[in-house]
Amino acid sequence: MKKTLLNAALCAAAMQAGAAGAAEEKSNAPQEITRAGAQPSVAGPAQYFTGRVRVEPVWPANGDINASGGMVTFEPGARSAWHTHPRGQRLLVTSGVGRTQEWGGPVQEIRAGDVLWCPPGVKHWHGAAPHTAMTHLAVTGTTPDGKNVQWMEKVSDAQYQGQ
Repeated sequence: MKKTLLNAALCAAAMQAGAAGAAEEKSNAPQEITRAGAQPSVAGPAQYFTGRVRVEPVWPANGDINASGGMVTFEPGARSAWHTHPRGQRLLVTSGVGRTQEWGGPVQEIRAGDVLWCPPGVKHWHGAAPHTAMTHLAVTGTTPDGKNVQWMEKVSDAQYQGQ
């Protein structure tokens, strides 16, 4: 009984602290809704991608949150070039099966529901598996001057195959 009361008291205190913190951080700006389809998708540029890739912008970085979001769909066998992110990137695989590799490491399989953290400055690539498309939500940190990626050389077929 004492343990239950203690847990209830701790939960109540945490909720009050959260409410007090929320009150201090309240903004006068209203919520914004960007309607699905309001931003056109674009093909992944051939200089940065191999194969068919579609990028759908979701939100830009701004003064309130220094991270942009985008849905990226890779057709089977498609992949990014090697690249780094100055502030890191988190990927949530939303469908399909993909591959990723950190420079000098093994090719790894990623599947729907997997979350990948790409630390700042770590050279890597990601894309679809050879016979399955893959879509991920990319949340990418942005520097104050607007940079979020540094592109490098393309991933060779041998690297893609893990050789």
